[in-house]
Amino acid sequence: MTQSLGTILTAMVTPFDDEQSVDHARLCELARYLVDNGSDGLVVAGTTGESPTLSDDEKLAMFRSVIEAVGERVPVVAGTGSNDTRHSIALTRAAQECGVDAVLLVTPYYSKPPERGLLEHFRAVAGSTDLPVIVYNIPGRCVVNLSPEALAVLGEVDNIVAVKQADPDIEHLRRLRELSDVGVYAGNDDMLFDVLALGGWGGICVASHIVGPRLAEMARLMRAGDAGAAKLIDDGLRTLYKTLFITASPIPVKEALNLLGHEVGGLRLPLLPATPEDSAIIAQELRRQGLLD
Repeated sequence: MTQSLGTILTAMVTPFDDEQSVDHARLCELARYLVDNGSDGLVVAGTTGESPTLSDDEKLAMFRSVIEAVGERVPVVAGTGSNDTRHSIALTRAAQECGVDAVLLVTPYYSKPPERGLLEHFRAVAGSTDLPVIVYNIPGRCVVNLSPEALAVLGEVDNIVAVKQADPDIEHLRRLRELSDVGVYAGNDDMLFDVLALGGWGGICVASHIVGPRLAEMARLMRAGDAGAAKLIDDGLRTLYKTLFITASPIPVKEALNLLGHEVGGLRLPLLPATPEDSAIIAQELRRQGLLD
């Protein structure tokens, strides 16, 4: 399967202004910064973008803004998944009209559908568009976990081109690679090295907000066959990966961006800004990484 959506995709945060409205000027500024610093694709309105608290109209406006800012430079992937198949179809079709390059569909959550229901959900949404589709398997948030066998079946759908795999079981990843040539993106930053080592496409990352050039270099080294040098980069970033998830994401990455001078604002309830204690931990790690004086 041919890769076309990039290697290091950043799951963008959503900047908010003081009134908790989407700040489109800062959204575009952040998009340009990320593309200048290691990202060769962007995901808009995903988990890190606080998608559960964004309306469809807000999401569509964000898709249009990011496309206008960087759409000629990198693929723009729209988060259009939900736990309601009809809703996902409607939002996917609307996102396609905005001009996005692909869509990311999260595994339906809360209702805990059986695997056959999950398969029919993804088939239905994929069948509603001719855009490339990335299936987002994230059992830590959605409770249900798509088996490697189910993901391989979905990979047979013409326009389901990749899986964002946030199931941390590496044996499941190996099994999927045995069963299917569907593209695989690391859904957790600490899985990126292993995904690349197993021939995956790359990662849809959070840490790339902060260390995009290092992740891009890791991927370049892996593709060049220098796994040792790539592993050194990965080892050096392990504490950052952990720090960016010391509490519910995207709280830590937004705090990190604000500390580094990228004004992305606060968060919408039920998420809250970082506590002073968490902020101190994040600042300490940024200093350790040489990112903050």
